[in-house]
Amino acid sequence: MRKIDLHLHTTASDGSDTPRELLRLAKEVGLTVISVTDHDTLAGCIEAINIPECGVKVITGIEFSCHHCGECDFDCHILGYGFDPESPELLGAIAHGREMRLAKLEARLEYLYTRFGIRFDGEELEWLHSLNSVARPHLGSLLVKRGVAKDMAEAMDTYLKGDGFPDDRIDAAEAIDAIAKAGGISVYAHPLGGERERRLTREELSPRVDALRRLGLGGLECYYSRYSSEDSALLSELAEERGLLKSAGSDYHGKNKTVELGRLSSDSDSGSVDATVLSALPDIYTL
Repeated sequence: MRKIDLHLHTTASDGSDTPRELLRLAKEVGLTVISVTDHDTLAGCIEAINIPECGVKVITGIEFSCHHCGECDFDCHILGYGFDPESPELLGAIAHGREMRLAKLEARLEYLYTRFGIRFDGEELEWLHSLNSVARPHLGSLLVKRGVAKDMAEAMDTYLKGDGFPDDRIDAAEAIDAIAKAGGISVYAHPLGGERERRLTREELSPRVDALRRLGLGGLECYYSRYSSEDSALLSELAEERGLLKSAGSDYHGKNKTVELGRLSSDSDSGSVDATVLSALPDIYTL
């Protein structure tokens, strides 16, 4: 029986484990198939698939931060699997997302200075601008390191929660199209809501799924560390009704999140899940 986790983050975005450390831990907990899905970057994924004889099958992956505009407006995360990592269309979407993230970083830096008088030094700024997928947790870690905030929760809630910043999410249509042109499959991540987000009802979720499906969405993340067996049953039913594939992932971030590696449900050990996305993935971009 294959034990899988198709939603993992490394130090290439906002996780605490390097790709090599993640592969070691995945093997230790008995995972046989994984995907490194860092936010808006392929750096962690590429490093992982080039580590020889790791004992775990690695599928190319990414997680795009997106916004959908149209008959219903909403933020979402789109996972991509089994794609060509050298696809020009995929690399173009990643570059667009990076530009947007850097613009938001500059706005946050200005906010920290004007609101709190906090200015980072040259070495800190160089590190921030060198990141593949800079985000709030990186700024928060600097604030904690400086002693400005006692922990990440205070850093996020007190210093990094302002409004009016530039959007750093690409359009969902761009992400789904780029993944398709790279030969991959797009999956709606934690569709009922992610960490610390309000759970959507089926009535609220259905029009979002239909909107993304019209753009070419391939699947739903039906099994997720924060979802109960009841949640997964709802999502599986919705996926089957809409002709979508089913995926499974923990959203593991190492020490940066209280999520257990390989955990695919909030109320069971999820040793076996019906992840139909695996059978549809091309083998060429997996190791």
